[in-house]
Amino acid sequence: MASSSSAFFSSQISLSLRVDSPCRNIKNSKLFGQQLVGKSRTIFITRPNLVKDSLFRKSSPVYASWMPCSQIANGAFTLGTAAVLPFYTFMVVAPKAELTKKLVSSSVPYMALGLLYAYLLYLSWTPDTMRLMFASKYWLPELPGIAKMFSTEMTLASAWIHLLAVDLFAARQVYYDGLQENIETRHSVTLCLLFCPIGVLSHFITKALTRARD
Repeated sequence: MASSSSAFFSSQISLSLRVDSPCRNIKNSKLFGQQLVGKSRTIFITRPNLVKDSLFRKSSPVYASWMPCSQIANGAFTLGTAAVLPFYTFMVVAPKAELTKKLVSSSVPYMALGLLYAYLLYLSWTPDTMRLMFASKYWLPELPGIAKMFSTEMTLASAWIHLLAVDLFAARQVYYDGLQENIETRHSVTLCLLFCPIGVLSHFITKALTRARD
């Protein structure tokens, strides 16, 4: 009897605790080495087991109904990029066409990109997001924290959609200013797609040179 009791109290128990939700950065953690000694109990917790979590997602019938996070991120990245290209194309190819003016004046792309961004932001949000964004003691962003926050595909996809929306809006402002001031904007609009701050700078330089020439 004493031998069996001793074996019971010194036994080690291994189990897995699922605290995961789809597309969140909360992985499964493993509780191990739960050692019972008399009436006391000590629990050791390891760091998240990313490999086993990945295998669990592939084999679990629960996760079979969810689209993989990587697929959502890549799909949003491709969809958002393809959605803005027609607007840039018309502003560059036919800037003075009535169809271009009507297309560019639409608020639909900004609403669609805003909703897509909000969805990706929701999927990428974790309890550590605010802490990483405002990591310093003065509640200001710090580069290491931002780099860690953007270490996942979902967060990168949300940032890309954010850039697409802001860049398109800036390109539209450049386009409208060019129409009003009768200034060439095709080169600046093109730069706004790839390097938005340079595109805006290019427009102001073009505007200044045009006024000086006139």
